[in-house]
Amino acid sequence: MFSHIVRFFQGGGWMMYPIAVVLVVGLAIAIERWIYLTVTAVGNRTLWNEISPLLAQGNFRQAVQVTSRSKAAIGQILSYGLARISSARRREDIEKAMEESLMDIMPRLEKRTHYIATFANIATLLGLLGTVIGLINAFAAVATVNPAEKANLLSASISVAMNCTAFGLMTAVPLLLIHAVLQTKTTELIDSLEMASVKFLNAVTERAPQPTPAAA
Repeated sequence: MFSHIVRFFQGGGWMMYPIAVVLVVGLAIAIERWIYLTVTAVGNRTLWNEISPLLAQGNFRQAVQVTSRSKAAIGQILSYGLARISSARRREDIEKAMEESLMDIMPRLEKRTHYIATFANIATLLGLLGTVIGLINAFAAVATVNPAEKANLLSASISVAMNCTAFGLMTAVPLLLIHAVLQTKTTELIDSLEMASVKFLNAVTERAPQPTPAAA
């Protein structure tokens, strides 16, 4: 198997190396993004499980202490909301503060993910370019050989040139699938942050002191 892979790689010519670089860089970004998103999701879930009972009890002071020492993304959003509870007069004021924090967090969640789709397209184009270059060289090589040998030489040269296209597609397809998975994971994470924000606002609204009706 290893020797077959080596022969396949060597048969594609020098354009196989840029495609290999694209594959390695794309996989490195994918692994880093997967680890970051997974750690972020676990941290958010852990912090929410810890702070949810405090919000239900209306213990906002202790909730501030918990979120202030947490590095989770949801901790930053809730910290913004908790900081506005004492000064905000309306629910919308707290909601705007939390939306501002969410807008600051979203670029970090989506960071570098779009590069993976770009690398998939680059790998496909590099594969096609390598095939075109190989075909040009093949036709140039058979131009001066014996006509009886042209068919065999041309078929062999075309087979080698097609290795670039095959390798480019074998690089692009997994990268596109990985990009789709990471995009889905990022969207789910953002949706969970928005849901936690809504639950937080509902808890704050329920615990907010109700105005005393004026005496008749």
